[in-house]
Amino acid sequence: MRIVINNLARTGLSVGVLTLLAGLHSAWAADSLPAVQAAADRTSISGLSSGAFMAVQYSTAYSASVMGVGVVAGGPYNCAYVNLGGILTCMSGAPSGGLSWEAAQDFASFGQIDPVAAISKFKVYVYGGKHDTVVHPSVVKATKDFYTAGGVAKKNLTFVSTLPSGHAFISPDFGNACKVTESPYIAQCKVKGSPYDQAKAILSQIYGPLKPAVLTLSSTVRPFDQREFAAADTGLDKVGFYYLPKACAADKSSHCAVHVVFHGCEQGAAAVGSDVYSKVGYNRWADANQVIVLYPQVVATELPLNPKGCWDWWGYSGLNFQVRGGAQLHAVKSMVDRLISAP
Repeated sequence: MRIVINNLARTGLSVGVLTLLAGLHSAWAADSLPAVQAAADRTSISGLSSGAFMAVQYSTAYSASVMGVGVVAGGPYNCAYVNLGGILTCMSGAPSGGLSWEAAQDFASFGQIDPVAAISKFKVYVYGGKHDTVVHPSVVKATKDFYTAGGVAKKNLTFVSTLPSGHAFISPDFGNACKVTESPYIAQCKVKGSPYDQAKAILSQIYGPLKPAVLTLSSTVRPFDQREFAAADTGLDKVGFYYLPKACAADKSSHCAVHVVFHGCEQGAAAVGSDVYSKVGYNRWADANQVIVLYPQVVATELPLNPKGCWDWWGYSGLNFQVRGGAQLHAVKSMVDRLISAP
């Protein structure tokens, strides 16, 4: 998640080139996100890197409508504004989870986010790789501390910090070697000789024991028009993606769950193609367990200044980025609301 403090020359690509690539990626036709009457009380969130920060933000701002969250290499709520050192502290320092909890309480007291009492009922998964040099383990520990301060019971909080991974989603069958931190920021690690399946770990932590993952998907990932929900100046790409299991599409009264996956910096479809939305591993578990997976997308832009295609956890899209009125948060909430609305 090398954000605006990095020099674009390191990547060898200008923002203009990245924007051109994003335009090519977004050129295909995309239909509207469908209304499928998903279960309003079974929404959950996860993400990597800037997407992990975003998962914490979304689940905090809209806690009344979220049941759980998976945080992979991300820091606590409103981190850059409550810690001395700001962004740098929230990537490589030792931020305070307690200060983040106080910030959430303050925002809630002014009615800018949902009442924070619901957070104590969350099912939470927090992951930090031992060899992550982008978002350091000390930052991820602060996220654990944030949820502990919020009253999440030990039995409902899984904290994984022992795998020798770099900065990445962990897939059982796709990606770089475990310690590697490079595009597409997906890696393969083993636990006691067996591949670690992070999507399974996240979804089972939130939803409980899962039915075995399918070997063959019943449906395909489809694009949808994000401009219905957010203008270009929010940083969102033109196109997002979703996976709708056949059972959820066929039976509008099935009340399937919704799980939102936020990609990391330099990890949107404009940068890595289908790698996140098809290869991390969420869809095969979702298919077997009647979970709709939403993959919203941000893209590298010059205005707003977001050269790495990161989700906004420090304010590039506006000073209210971390509350319900934030442009990106509101857009994704509107997407979820569409999925849970009646056809």
